[in-house]
Amino acid sequence: MEKATFAAGCFWGVEHCFNKHHRKNGIACRVGYCGGVTTNPLYPDVKKDVTGHAESIEIQFDSSKVSYADLVEFFYKMHDPTTLNYQGPDVGTQYRSVIFYHSNDQKQIAEQVTKEVQEKHYPEQKIVTLIVPAAKFWDAEEYHQLYLEKNPDGYECPTHFLRW
Repeated sequence: MEKATFAAGCFWGVEHCFNKHHRKNGIACRVGYCGGVTTNPLYPDVKKDVTGHAESIEIQFDSSKVSYADLVEFFYKMHDPTTLNYQGPDVGTQYRSVIFYHSNDQKQIAEQVTKEVQEKHYPEQKIVTLIVPAAKFWDAEEYHQLYLEKNPDGYECPTHFLRW
């Protein structure tokens, strides 16, 4: 199994969308916090944008069933990568768009897919997604895991809808 880590706004919607479209490929998602400075961050602090972490998902995947490039492309399809530090109603660096890569191969793939998505889907706007080395991933509190499956009438995350 390989690992992919993404941040694209509210982690509830990101997790829900990846599960909805890729669970058949055997992925396993966890929501959590990545890219900050606080040890063992907790949601109330991340939400206030004081820890430096982004609300993120960590995906375990089998590359014989779904490629990393496919996951990166899907990541771009499910949010607006041209908005700096916000998605829909969620504003702050905790909602930034980030690809946290786990190897040089992942970095190269992320850069190539980003270039292709920029040219094909956003020729008039700049993609602001960060592509940075993976930092420690901290699992979010258990009540956040599969939140929108447990609460189908919950918060309306903008990442429910694919853009293209």
